[in-house]
Amino acid sequence: MALLIRYAEGRPERLPDLARDLVGSKVDVIVTVGTDVARLVKNIVAPTPLVAAVSEDPVEIGLVTSLSRPGGNMTGVTFISSELAGKRLALLKELLPRASRVAVLWDPTHVDLEVRELEPAARSLGITLQSVEARTTEELDAALRTVAAGGADAVMVVPSRVLNLNAKRIAEFLRDRRLPAVSMWGSFAEAGGLMTYGPNIPAVIRRMATHVDKILKGARPGDLPIERPTRFELVVNLRAAKALGVTLPQSLLLRADRVIE
Repeated sequence: MALLIRYAEGRPERLPDLARDLVGSKVDVIVTVGTDVARLVKNIVAPTPLVAAVSEDPVEIGLVTSLSRPGGNMTGVTFISSELAGKRLALLKELLPRASRVAVLWDPTHVDLEVRELEPAARSLGITLQSVEARTTEELDAALRTVAAGGADAVMVVPSRVLNLNAKRIAEFLRDRRLPAVSMWGSFAEAGGLMTYGPNIPAVIRRMATHVDKILKGARPGDLPIERPTRFELVVNLRAAKALGVTLPQSLLLRADRVIE
């Protein structure tokens, strides 16, 4: 079995050509990670089977018509990012009971429903949200200065390719200004962020591999249900907590799946 890898090097405009290249190589199945990638290549690669990992509900964003029988050439998994947004905000409130203002750092060009879902969660928790946008690495410095000047008690970093690429830079900036931050992927905590909560990535990738195996054995992708994650992980960074001057509640530490010391 041969594995062909194509990487856009942070340039999404290259994705259609890379997808056509894979189709031209007559691969049996294509695997993608990211809602933005799936939306760009789904129709380009048809009828080649596509197994995609997407952040949001693929029905709501128009990628498929049904989770149970997606139809066409696509199946895969969803990270249900927006459904977990309120949980991440609640974790911040548990950590900082007096917090009343949270800055939300996000990229509006990224296919994301998380910011929309944060609004009702914030109202129920008595939190005011400060929306701060960063579309490119070049915009990030100004966005971080806006966060620092906005009087927020904490920060929620909504994952996107730009923000993930700059995770360490963001974490260090917020640490230096004593601003606790939460995000979705464990890699943010590994880069120095305080806390993350989201799907367990290895478990999700294994589910994608199961889909690929079934397709290689003759299954049609449109007949394979798009799966939701069943395993989630809470990651906390004790080093970051110490640098921020934050004491993590024992109740939260006991629930943590990983503690970075």
